[in-house]
Amino acid sequence: MPSVVPGLEFSNVSKSFWTGTQRKVILDQVSFRVDLGHSFGILAPNGTGKTTLINMMAGLEKPDEGEIRRMCNISFPLGFMGGVISKVSAMENCRYIAKIYGLDPDYIESYCRWLCGLGEYFDQPVGTYSAGMRARFAFSLMLALEFDIYLIDEGMPGTTDVEFNKKAGAILRERLETTTIIMVSHQARTLEKFVRSAAVLLQGQLYMFDTLEEAKQLYDYETQG
Repeated sequence: MPSVVPGLEFSNVSKSFWTGTQRKVILDQVSFRVDLGHSFGILAPNGTGKTTLINMMAGLEKPDEGEIRRMCNISFPLGFMGGVISKVSAMENCRYIAKIYGLDPDYIESYCRWLCGLGEYFDQPVGTYSAGMRARFAFSLMLALEFDIYLIDEGMPGTTDVEFNKKAGAILRERLETTTIIMVSHQARTLEKFVRSAAVLLQGQLYMFDTLEEAKQLYDYETQG
């Protein structure tokens, strides 16, 4: 019996939504595969379903048709706060999520406390945080957990904290040596530091390219032409 090669695979996957006036197609019979060790970017214009696509990769949304196979440990998307409880502190959230993943709560708490740099706010309810503080906490929590594939929607978190961006960016680049990143963005420059190959999502189809530069040429032609 052949061994299963770790990675993420979409097989004839379709997904659409009814907007109230028309059916919006996100994916139409799309198939692709991402193997471990091969970080991958997807360029998609705003409004085409980037977040839906990355949520499907994480298992947060199901396809209408087709099959999604996750043959490794895949993160929740960067910025996803669905598993975070707003009424309790970052500290309590860290310990709760560590237990869900079977990890050491003391380690996860101390790692997040160090990386996100929220000071006394770390012990206050997450619901009181600004958008930037929530982004820092979500990214810190994702990096504290060990995954084979990290899912990132629109690149680094939306924070103006230079020290955090520098620390988190350095950790993310270091993780590239041992893990895989799938990053979805509407800007090619967001992907440049992290991926080599890329695809373009247009009108429900995913066009695959060996290099980001090739993907960028199609993307620029379609979005700027």
